[in-house]
Amino acid sequence: MPREVVAEGLREALGPATARLARALGDLWLADDAVQDAAVVALERWPSEGVPERADLWLLEVARHRAIDRWRREATLKRKLGELGQIQVWSAAEPGEDRVSLLFTCCHPSIPRDSQVALTLRVVCGLSVHQIAAAFIVADATIAQLIVRAKRKIGTAGGPFGVPAPEHLEFRLGQVLAALYLMFNEGYLATDPAVADRPDLTRDAEWLTAELAELMPREPEVLGLLALMRLHRARQATRFDARGALRPLRDQDRGQWDHAAIGRAASLVVRASRMLRPGPYQLQAAIAACHAEAPSFESTDWPQILLLYDELGRRAGTPITRLHRTIALSYVAGAQQALNEIEALEAELPHHHLLHATRASLLRELGRPDEARLADRRALALTNNPAERALLERRPE
Repeated sequence: MPREVVAEGLREALGPATARLARALGDLWLADDAVQDAAVVALERWPSEGVPERADLWLLEVARHRAIDRWRREATLKRKLGELGQIQVWSAAEPGEDRVSLLFTCCHPSIPRDSQVALTLRVVCGLSVHQIAAAFIVADATIAQLIVRAKRKIGTAGGPFGVPAPEHLEFRLGQVLAALYLMFNEGYLATDPAVADRPDLTRDAEWLTAELAELMPREPEVLGLLALMRLHRARQATRFDARGALRPLRDQDRGQWDHAAIGRAASLVVRASRMLRPGPYQLQAAIAACHAEAPSFESTDWPQILLLYDELGRRAGTPITRLHRTIALSYVAGAQQALNEIEALEAELPHHHLLHATRASLLRELGRPDEARLADRRALALTNNPAERALLERRPE
């Protein structure tokens, strides 16, 4: 069986297996260790045996035995075996509730917010340390340390496994949404140089967010994030050309977009806005809806998009947000003003490929091709994504 099929099957099974074992054991640290041990066994056996139909239950059974072995070594076998004997962790029940519970468990308020998000991405979403480090724009070792410390802290703090009481949700929901957002981003444009995107990750992120929306239908930011994911996925069929290069929005065939999905997602944006509690995910979804609902690129409502970016900047003014805003600014105020904004951002995002790629486009529009070529080369050196590289390599010399 191809290794990529095995890898995808394993990634999709890790989160559900860890969630259900953590619920059974009441110990996230032990559950994660046991499931990771089971994953090593899977990588040895699945290439020849095939991925099981319920890969999560396969991992769960192997991990359960690993947990028993560990307890035996720690001389607590009698008590813990009794606890395990009462729990049918190998049943065929759907794992959705457990995964949502694990989202909130990983976002325990006893650990720093960045650690909450990193731990969630690792344990629930199945991202590698390298992928998480790319999302945070930090070194791999930094993320590895965050995750280890977070698991230890949660183990020390204790507390029930599950969705917290409503009065405690606000202290965790923001980090849960941030983790799902970063999970979706990794799937939408992968950091792995071997693949352009990871549809399995975007599907999984959307599914988990939809589960949250069922649980919390009056939380507008949950609805906003769900709408944002669905608006982006509605354009999936046109994002890459026949040679695998990323296709710019201007060149996408809008007739191939899933307009029914766009309509449903736009309705979610409206539903969230009526709750009168605007937030960053709702604003990003509104921006995506402006793009998706425009009948052509030329008819895009750039002034409205710029206003939405201005409001997003007031609520979540990150350098990345300001970078995306410059693209809208170029269509409203011209390339030179947008370039001025880009150059003011360069000190904050010196190693972000999109800054240099955007700068190259603006320089080319302003008739400065030599500088544009240098900016394109800088962007090319900073991205591993094959579809982005193919697009940059095709730009005029």
